Amino acid sequence: MSDHSSHFEATGGGLLLTNAILLYQAGTSTIPNAYSAPRNDTMAFASMHAVEHDAEGHPTIAAGVPLSRAQLRRWTEALGRTAVPEILPDTVLVSHPDVLAWWVPAQVRPAYFALSSPPEGLRALARRTTVTVPYPAHLLIAARTGLGVYALPSSERPAADTPVLHSPILNVFIQGGLCWGNIPRPKTLGVAAIAEYERAVFDSWSTHPNPGQEHTVTGKGGLVRLWDDLAARGASRFPVRRLKPFHPAARPRQARPPANAVTVGRLIAAAAGR
Repeated sequence: MSDHSSHFEATGGGLLLTNAILLYQAGTSTIPNAYSAPRNDTMAFASMHAVEHDAEGHPTIAAGVPLSRAQLRRWTEALGRTAVPEILPDTVLVSHPDVLAWWVPAQVRPAYFALSSPPEGLRALARRTTVTVPYPAHLLIAARTGLGVYALPSSERPAADTPVLHSPILNVFIQGGLCWGNIPRPKTLGVAAIAEYERAVFDSWSTHPNPGQEHTVTGKGGLVRLWDDLAARGASRFPVRRLKPFHPAARPRQARPPANAVTVGRLIAAAAGR
């Protein structure tokens, strides 16, 4: 193996280059992004190598052995010790380098509507306006791929087996992802970014339902007229019973909810790539 030499300066923590992990994947030798993870259907292999140092301190990667799960677990635990401890708010469900999940209690709060094509007969939302409306409790899951927005059946901390509902917030895709548009995206997944994510969901202008979203509620009129009714009569509680159970593969006009309700635990596991 070739000599991969470089200049290393001493660190305050006394860290020494001791091992290297080499990653292999099946397919073309030309990788569009060398730092991205392989696709789910790609075969992969990893090897662990000792790093040897010559008399001048130059490192060389030695022959390796297949990387075991036990080795990977130990290195993951060691790397995790460099993370800065932080006190988590009561609303946080999961705080992980790759996924952040938390719930937002039901509450009455300002909402911003600027419907691009308002239907006829609206009482409160016919023009650009800010109104106070009730929101159901929500589950928010931030990952590298985006932000998932879902409603909860009750305003209490959910468990892993708590079923989720379609969010009534406009600009949310029927698969649960937020349509960012020109909303600034937070740059981290840390707890400190929760306020930024919530502003993106609750403090941005709602311009239209995304395809199929009008049919994620029961009853007459669809989603826009439901919000218009809540705003016009100054409602203080969102009618959660009108929200359909969430399912990313649900058809917009499906009469019955799909079997095997999607739960909080399933969504978090999917966001983490598990």
